[in-house]
Amino acid sequence: MRIRVAGRTPLNGVYRPSGSSNAAQALIAAALLSDAPVTLHNVPHTLSTTSMISAAEAIGASIAWQGDNSLTIDGAQLARRVLSHNETDASIGILLLVAPMLIRRQHVRLEVDFPLNRIRTHIEALRDLGIDVLIANDAVEFKASAWDRKDIILIQASVTATALVLMLAARLGKETIIRNAACEPHVQELAHMLVSMGANISGIGSNVLTVCGVSEFSGTSATIAPDYIEAASTAAIAAMCGGRVQIDGVQQSDMRVIAKIFWRLGIQMDMDEGALYIPKHESLTVSNREEDVDSSIETAPWPGFPSDLVSVATVIATQARGTSLIHEKMFANRLLFIDKLKAMGAQIVLCDPHRAIVVGYTLLHGIYMDTPDVRAGIGLLAAALVADGESVIDNAQVLDHTFSGVIEKLQALNARITVE
Repeated sequence: MRIRVAGRTPLNGVYRPSGSSNAAQALIAAALLSDAPVTLHNVPHTLSTTSMISAAEAIGASIAWQGDNSLTIDGAQLARRVLSHNETDASIGILLLVAPMLIRRQHVRLEVDFPLNRIRTHIEALRDLGIDVLIANDAVEFKASAWDRKDIILIQASVTATALVLMLAARLGKETIIRNAACEPHVQELAHMLVSMGANISGIGSNVLTVCGVSEFSGTSATIAPDYIEAASTAAIAAMCGGRVQIDGVQQSDMRVIAKIFWRLGIQMDMDEGALYIPKHESLTVSNREEDVDSSIETAPWPGFPSDLVSVATVIATQARGTSLIHEKMFANRLLFIDKLKAMGAQIVLCDPHRAIVVGYTLLHGIYMDTPDVRAGIGLLAAALVADGESVIDNAQVLDHTFSGVIEKLQALNARITVE
């Protein structure tokens, strides 16, 4: 998909983020732990959600849409023991289906085309739980049995590894302690849903979780929270474009650290319970408080500043007067889109794959570009919306992987975006 974006138009109006796609994937997998139906509300229509639904149906789940944004899921007939290449290629989140499959079938084969170092944390965690793991050619086989007590530590605070271990512990373990657990909002949503189905979990929201599992789960219903990454990205775009926007459905706890970092870059946001208000910004200036002289923006596991927002933060830095250091501590490829910002006129020095120095303010100019992935894509869309002239973005369908209808919702705020 190609989009044309005419920049420098103020955005105004009310915006409502869709449900979190990451949460949707985890909650769909968790729903398959029960023999009773589970209903999920505020489910986003994203490519990753669609892939998870298709994979769940392929292994025997019965899933039906109820209205526009609700799903009823019945996993009682889950039968397959193999996740094929077709399913696992779609999204790393498909790996979460290993949990309900292991619980129901005890033996699962996972076929993969990607390097196994992507799931090294997951494999080590499952081995620590006592699950047999056999790696053979392009597949990984798992064999599970119940345990009394396990105390494990994840080598990385991986969201999908934490979710996988949480689900297995909730059904197979009498007591499981998970250390260095991820605690992102969507992990907390998963934990709360497991509790509503019968598990006993303490430490939700922290890096140490204690799970007391049960042999049988009840059905439940859950409402997926709005995507805080979408909310924050929209807030940044609105501030840079100079309009006034109200973002509804925002959970204040999800925005605390993001608001602090955006404030360093000159963006003011007013929050109350359920809404985020972006006033008109005439200009942006990097914080010049003595202790903020370096204006360093560092990504970190939650509750730190999310890596998923590093592209947006970099664009903000190009529009804020002053010098900023962007330090991507978690991933080596999240700053590789910077060459496109430089082609638009941004003053950026890429020090290494993890660090970039940005000097603002710079008037960006529209160019042709393609986007490699959804996280770079939302940053490039933000850059195009603040640039002078027209930008053309190819491969823009990657935005649909995680964000539901983001282009249409920005158009409703007066963004001049044409889909070709």
